[in-house]
Amino acid sequence: MESPTSQHTERTERLAHERIPSLLWHYGIPAVVGTMVNALYSVVDRIFIGQGVSEFAITGLALTFPILIFIQAFGMLIGVGASSRVSILLGEGKHDDAERILGNALLLTIVTQVMTLVPVMIWLDDILRALGANDRTLPFAYDYLKIMIPGNIFSTLCFSFNAIMRASGYPYKAMITMLIGAGLNTLLDALFIYGFGWGIEGAAWATVIAMAVSSAFVMQHFLSSKSEVQFRKRNMRFSSEQILAILSIGMSPFFLQLLSSGIAFLINKTLADYSESPLMADRAIGAYGIINSAALVGFMFMLGIAQGMQPIIGFNYGARALDRVRQTFKLCSTANLSIGAFVTLVAVIAPSFIASLFTSSPEMIEASARALRLCLYGFAFVGFQVTATQFFQSIGFGGKALLLSLSRQVLFLIPALFLFPLCWGEIGVWIALPFSDIAAGVLGMLLMYYQFKKFDQQFSREGL
Repeated sequence: MESPTSQHTERTERLAHERIPSLLWHYGIPAVVGTMVNALYSVVDRIFIGQGVSEFAITGLALTFPILIFIQAFGMLIGVGASSRVSILLGEGKHDDAERILGNALLLTIVTQVMTLVPVMIWLDDILRALGANDRTLPFAYDYLKIMIPGNIFSTLCFSFNAIMRASGYPYKAMITMLIGAGLNTLLDALFIYGFGWGIEGAAWATVIAMAVSSAFVMQHFLSSKSEVQFRKRNMRFSSEQILAILSIGMSPFFLQLLSSGIAFLINKTLADYSESPLMADRAIGAYGIINSAALVGFMFMLGIAQGMQPIIGFNYGARALDRVRQTFKLCSTANLSIGAFVTLVAVIAPSFIASLFTSSPEMIEASARALRLCLYGFAFVGFQVTATQFFQSIGFGGKALLLSLSRQVLFLIPALFLFPLCWGEIGVWIALPFSDIAAGVLGMLLMYYQFKKFDQQFSREGL
């Protein structure tokens, strides 16, 4: 059996010398499976709820998005920040520092989950009312969240430390742990909703149980002596240096998630304000839930490819191998642009089919199909924006990653959501989404162009 040291040497040799397409395949496929499994947790729940509960259950579920996204933001803060730091530190040969990051990431996860759980559960009913829930949709949203929110600790442990597992050189093991949870979630959804008749509560219990099982596998990995980085008792104490190292990179996706929570609320509210009746508003919000689900599949596929490049970019940037950094980014961005274009094509050609996966209501299908055609026109540009954001995170440029993330949500989308409906009503909400996607993608292209020019100058001065 190979020792951890020999395994470490083999991984670093691959990252330093293996062909980039082969490396991106090696790290990208498990990352794609991981992110797609993440998407499937949500999408499978929505399919079973939409088909097996009622027409407006999908609307109730859409009303939970702002709350769930808000809570998950803290997992993104820790998971992205810690995984990026671990990758960079291993590339620089600083193994002990990487393990200190791991220990602090676990402590931060526990603290942030407790801090968010208590207030949200206390005021859950009031929060849902403020988000637009009514007597028709509140029971569905409340029954789902009263189970999901306390169980979110398992989701955070699973996805945050799965990212660290992948970044520290175990992409296929990370993939398997996610597949176990996704398969279990699907089986339990069918059993609890159709077999036991538990409705939307059954979907929530299925997700929590599946996440708990996956997180147990992930935690066991970092307790094993075979892991590249391990939990060690001496590292289970807060260190301001390690916490700042995590937060400096993780702050970008954290704020992006917080903004996504606010955006989800704003979209729901704007749809309600510009719909012809409360019933039409509930259908429009349900349509947004379906669109969100369809877009999530494409987005997570692209995010997986971008995350797959993270250890390659992080290691080679730490090793000052600019040519390999550039080649990795070009290959990844080309792949994601192509995927985004494919999603747009499917949404334009077969929107009714996509909607029918989530609901059998003819009215909901019609509303969703009309909106799908409009919303996903700019999805190819999302591919580049995601790749550029992950690139900056991978090399520790948290500020630029944050700027690029905020541009899509703050600079472009929020103003469009206020202005476009004034001109075109409900359709203006759907048009605002592709507008912000295209604008942020173009900004990402400009940032990457100038960043590589700076790298050329910097590395030339260093004689690299």
